[in-house]
Amino acid sequence: MKKKLLLLVASISFSFVFSQEVGSTKSTMGFYFNPSVHAGLKVVKEKYIPNNTQYIQPQATRKLTYGVTAIGGYHFLPNFAFGSGFRYSFIENNYHLLYLMIQPKIIFTPGDNPLFIELSYGKQINNSVISDSELWGGRIGMQVSYSKRLSQEGGIVVETYKTGNSTPLFIGLSYGVTIFGNKNYTGYGED
Repeated sequence: MKKKLLLLVASISFSFVFSQEVGSTKSTMGFYFNPSVHAGLKVVKEKYIPNNTQYIQPQATRKLTYGVTAIGGYHFLPNFAFGSGFRYSFIENNYHLLYLMIQPKIIFTPGDNPLFIELSYGKQINNSVISDSELWGGRIGMQVSYSKRLSQEGGIVVETYKTGNSTPLFIGLSYGVTIFGNKNYTGYGED
């Protein structure tokens, strides 16, 4: 009996001595919800049309796009999260596009102020002037922790839309918040 008790005490002592520190492991957000807004400017010009009348502009105007995204997902590895959701984008008159989105996220330096890269793919789910549009894009940005379960984020967005025969390219800015389940993900959660 004494040998078993001594073995138990020794194994518990060694487990504390050789265990890793609690704070050394990287944490994850757990489940998260990320609403954001974005605005971008078209950078690819349309095909040049010869100006042989006063009604044709010699150069295509640059168009502005804007929209709203709502993504819900799970941050299951310290440097990787995966989300899905919906996105509304307005490109020009009668191009009100609603997409079903898939969005993997690579997170560098998880915690209070992580940098991240998101890749986005969206498939149109509504009918508009076009009905089979796709969205491909990426965003690089930074999250800034605000409280135990809330971070603000901003980033630079590069997106291209497959809209019929054209594929306009937009570069813009986005701003959003991330609400997450793990209260210990940031320094605000440590009591």
